[in-house]
Amino acid sequence: MNIVFRWFGEQDDHISLDEIRQIPGINGVVTALYQIPVGEVWPLEDIKQLKNTVNAYDLSFEVIESVNIHEDIKLGLSTRDEYIENYKETIKNLSKVGVKVICYNFMPIFDWIRTELNMPLDDGSETMFYAHRQLQKITPEKLIEDMLSGSQGFSLPGWEPERLKELEKLFKAYADVDETKLFNNLVYFLEQIIPVCEEYDVKMAIHPDDPPWSLFELPRIITSETSIMRMLKAVDSEYNGLTLCTGSLGANINNDIPKMIRRFGSMGRIHFAHIRNLKFVDDRTFYESSHRSEDGSLDVFEIVKALHDIEFKGYIRPDHGRMIWGEKGRPGYGLYDRALGITYLNGLWEAISKMKELNK
Repeated sequence: MNIVFRWFGEQDDHISLDEIRQIPGINGVVTALYQIPVGEVWPLEDIKQLKNTVNAYDLSFEVIESVNIHEDIKLGLSTRDEYIENYKETIKNLSKVGVKVICYNFMPIFDWIRTELNMPLDDGSETMFYAHRQLQKITPEKLIEDMLSGSQGFSLPGWEPERLKELEKLFKAYADVDETKLFNNLVYFLEQIIPVCEEYDVKMAIHPDDPPWSLFELPRIITSETSIMRMLKAVDSEYNGLTLCTGSLGANINNDIPKMIRRFGSMGRIHFAHIRNLKFVDDRTFYESSHRSEDGSLDVFEIVKALHDIEFKGYIRPDHGRMIWGEKGRPGYGLYDRALGITYLNGLWEAISKMKELNK
């Protein structure tokens, strides 16, 4: 099990690499060049500098999250080829420093969505919360206002201010883009970049839509076992793979996460896994709990066992955690609860390994 930890850089993270490397069982960090505008080529020298910063703390630099996709590519505009060429150059540059996996998503306009970023729990911790009925009562502008006001002064991954300033223009552009068109635009993108990935040995790992249903009448296409299989078959290469996110897929109670792990894992198409737990309040209303199975609605033991059963060799990171012990930082990305999550995942992995040895 290759455990990594998401880090937002020296200028935009309250957590240091020195703190991260002290987490038991940690191997590396997942990060990005967040200062590069979406659609531009990532300069090789900037990538090398980031790698050297990470490696100086004996942490690996092999997974990027994310090289975001320009909206022109998602919309299928005539300008998309220019941005796809830039993406290819970024893949090549990342390969030159040993990056093996790129996590990305194909969600229109908005990335992940929550209706509250700092909801207090009974034990005094704070967590992120999603209520679909509440979301249906607000405008996209109000959502952006709420997300930014709850961000604790930190940037939010996937919520680039320069893009969101063009909200009205973007909604008009997506007015005639349905699930079929969006999927075809994803396939077009993958058909262009996967040959480059194969040549330079960099695997693409698409992140499921979060949450996995349509919002503000925008299409979402990576939501279930069926939709993921459709995407994998459309460009049938091991370099076209998946970031298996238990929280995103688990938000739909009909998604069987262990089953999906065994199916896609047996195909060699899971390159990265995000593991977190969530607690349902009712259908399409949930908050993010600690990683422990009994604290949430997902059976994390069965999820880890499925990964162990397929002999998963890819990268795993603890996903969103609560803010505990008075910590203040980017919502979902505190140090303490995610470190506890790593300890829990390592404990499950060790226990499953030893149980199997005893049963031989």
